Formats: sequence, C-alpha cells, structure tokens
Amino acid sequence: MNKQLKFLTRTVFAMFLVLFFSVTMVQFVQADELRANELNGRTVKNGYKVERGSILVDGDPVAYSTPTGDSFRFVRQYADGPLYAPVTGYFTHTQGRTGLESAMNQDLSGIGNAQFFTRIMNTLNGVAPQGSSVQTTIDPAAQTAAAEAMAEGGFEGAVVALEPKTGRILALVSSPSFDANLFATNSDAEIIANYRKLEEDPTKPLVNRAIAGDLYHPGSVYKLVSAAAAIEAGKATPSTEFPNPAQLKLPQSSHEMQNASRTSCGPGEKATLQQAIVMSCNIPIAEMAMGMDRDTIPDMARGFGFDQELSVPLKVTPSTSPVPEDQAQTALASIGQLDVRVTPLQVAMVSAGIANGGVVMKPSLVDQVITPDLRVEKEYTPEELSRPISERTANAVAGMMEAGVSSPEGLAKNAGIDGVRVAGKTGTAENGTAEDGSDLPFTLWFTGFAPVDDPQVAVAVVIEDGGGEAFGFQGGSYELPTAVGKRVMEAVLSE
Repeated sequence: MNKQLKFLTRTVFAMFLVLFFSVTMVQFVQADELRANELNGRTVKNGYKVERGSILVDGDPVAYSTPTGDSFRFVRQYADGPLYAPVTGYFTHTQGRTGLESAMNQDLSGIGNAQFFTRIMNTLNGVAPQGSSVQTTIDPAAQTAAAEAMAEGGFEGAVVALEPKTGRILALVSSPSFDANLFATNSDAEIIANYRKLEEDPTKPLVNRAIAGDLYHPGSVYKLVSAAAAIEAGKATPSTEFPNPAQLKLPQSSHEMQNASRTSCGPGEKATLQQAIVMSCNIPIAEMAMGMDRDTIPDMARGFGFDQELSVPLKVTPSTSPVPEDQAQTALASIGQLDVRVTPLQVAMVSAGIANGGVVMKPSLVDQVITPDLRVEKEYTPEELSRPISERTANAVAGMMEAGVSSPEGLAKNAGIDGVRVAGKTGTAENGTAEDGSDLPFTLWFTGFAPVDDPQVAVAVVIEDGGGEAFGFQGGSYELPTAVGKRVMEAVLSE
C-alpha cells in the first residue's frame, strides 16, 4: 500500500511541476510573443483602447494617432506619407502592418516588457493607456533630397544613406513610394480596396526596394569588393598592372568579355588596378580575380554583410555572392554579374565600411524609444558588425574611389562637390535578354562617401531600366544615379 501511495504522490508532484513549468512559459517566457501574435483577439481589442505612440523624424511625428468616434477610438495618420512610407510602413487594426509600425509594434502599442510597470502605474492612477514613441535615425534633409531626386527623374529604384561611423540610416527611399494614409482608416473594405490597387500597380510601390524585393545585379560597384579582396589577400595593390586587351575570351567558355567602352582600359599594354576602378574596366578586374582562389571574393563579400540575416529592425533580404564554379564564372562574378545580387543597403554598407577604415557598423533605423512622459526607455548604441579589411586596405580602396571622382577620366567625376573630397564608384549591370532576343535595359548604380578625410555620409543609389522611358531606357550610370547621390551627400554636408 505504501508503495502505491509513494507512486501516486510522485506522479501528482511530477504533474504539478509540468503544470508549473507550462504556466511559467505562457505567462512570462512566451508572454510578449503571445501578445504580439496577430491571432490574439484580446490583444487586438485591447489595442483599440491605446493611443499608439508616434514615429519621429528629428523629433517631429511622421506617424501618429488621432481620436475617432468609432469603436476603434483611434486612427493612424501619416505626415508626408509617401516620403516616409519605406520607413514607417503602415498600421491597421485588423488588416496587418508593415515597416517600423510592425517591427516596433510592441513599443508603439505599449505592450512590451519594458512598459510593464508603466502600465501598472497608469492603471492605478487612472491614466489612459498610451504607447511609446520611436525616434528614428532618419535625416529629413537627406530623405527629402533622395526622394525628390528620384521623383523628378521619374526613376524606379532606391536610395540608402548611412553614417559610416555609427551605421545610422540617414535616408531610406524606395521609388515609387505610396501614401501610407491610404491605410489611415478603420474601414476594412476601404483598406482592402486600396491595398489591391497598390498591389496590382506594375511599378510595385509596396515593395521596399532599398532592403527587399527581387534584388539587383550590382555590376561595377561590386568591383570595390573584388579590389578589397585582392588587396587584403596581398594579391594586388592599386598600382599592380594587368594585361590590357580590348577583348578577353574566358577559359572553357565561348563568352568574350569586353570593357564597357568596347576598347582597352586606357592606351597602354598594361592597366593598373586603380585605372580599372577609375575607368570602371571589366577585363583587368576579371584577370585579377582569376589569379586568386574562387572563394576569395565571395568570402570578402560575406565579411561586408552578404549572406547574413539583418534586421534594422526592418527585415533585410540577404544579398548573395555564391562561390563560382569555374574560372569563367569567377571572371563574371568579379564584375558584379552572374549570380551576385544585392540590396542598395548592402552596397551602402560596403562604401560605409571602406569609409570607416574597414569597420562595418550594423545599420539601424532607430535611435530611441521614448515613453509618453518623455523618459528614454531604450537607447540604441552603435554596434560593430564586422572588420572585413584592414585600415590600410580601406585607405587604398578609398584612394581609388576618390580618384574616380577627381580624375578627368573618372566615371564618377560628376559626383564632385566643390571644396569637399568625395569618393565614388559607378556601376552598370546587365540583366540578360528579353524573349525577343533584345538586351534588357541596364541597372544603373552609384555609391560613394564624403568627405574622404572625415566621412559623414555614405550613399548607394540604384535606378532600374536605364532610367526608364524618359531616357530611352539607356541612361548612364555616370550621370543619373551619380547626380542623385551627389544631392544626398550635399544635403547631409550642408547641415
């Protein structure tokens, strides 16, 4: 009998432990996750009572709540909706949310763990529930300059500007954008109708091209990664010379590589690495790459952030740089073609890392979370992501980029700013052929930073389809994205 009682007692005790563990997991460990779950009806209904916190740019609200007379009590409003939509996204009570409205939802809605005691005190004091505000890193002058430059040209593409020393995102523009106020209603029918209209738009305004979407071939801006890999590995210096033919037949391939000029890279029988960067020549870079191990450049790309999961806190689609299978693929990948694909954010990170002496900082869109009584609840500090290259290598690549702007033959010379040392690199990426056999329009790039001696801003600009119909789908990377990048850098430096 005693044996049976002991077994029963132990069984009950074990069941109690399991129950205690389960309750603890639900009430504490999984509490935030359960509250944030969109299927949690209680959270959704509780959200009706809360005045959602604001999203701030330089202290001014660009997303905020206003009272309504319906059961939802509040509705979201967006100042300069299209300008900041790639940053704020949109919020609806029952039809989803995007951007910072989604990524910072717990803070904005006041349901995060950090606000637990604030919620208790507000309840005891009879204070209406209110979410915290989120202060972004966005520089309104840089954001405006980027958005206006893209809109004036009628360009589809994106612009990203970073502060090299901290990783703070100063501008995040996706063009065309959309007006987040289209979702500033509590009518599900209206929200769904507006969403479908945007979703069916062939220009894809809902896609955040700066950090997501189908990604782009980087073309010649990827030569910065190739050059950094060769210099860091001791395989080249800016003055290293390579054979300088006008055409190069790739090994075990029928493909014949040419420079964009369809001529040699300058007049000599040899061309230096610096010449190849300044004049954006393909053949010397390909020859350099084929003289190294096939994984040398992809490894360098990963050092700059390729193939890594990033959250800023918006989720970023990883850029890719697979290891080539043979020498022909090595040559093509080294100039940003083949399977190399990038986001504009990633390209900006490459320039920012070079500008910052080889240190890549983790990009971030958020500076602070501020409570309704104006206390700083969270403060985001700069965080190092990686050190892919030495300061010596960074200086060497930066010097070549500066020559690309300051030299008369430099393709990035239009990025020059009076009285400022500017580094830059253009890029033109091929996108294959259409069904009728014609070449698809090129993707146009510019990336760079300024001032070289004390970098304040690094920028990446991508323009799709050769600039679009207004430019006959044949615009040049040395003019269109370069002009946009210059305007953004000038906006930051003029403050």
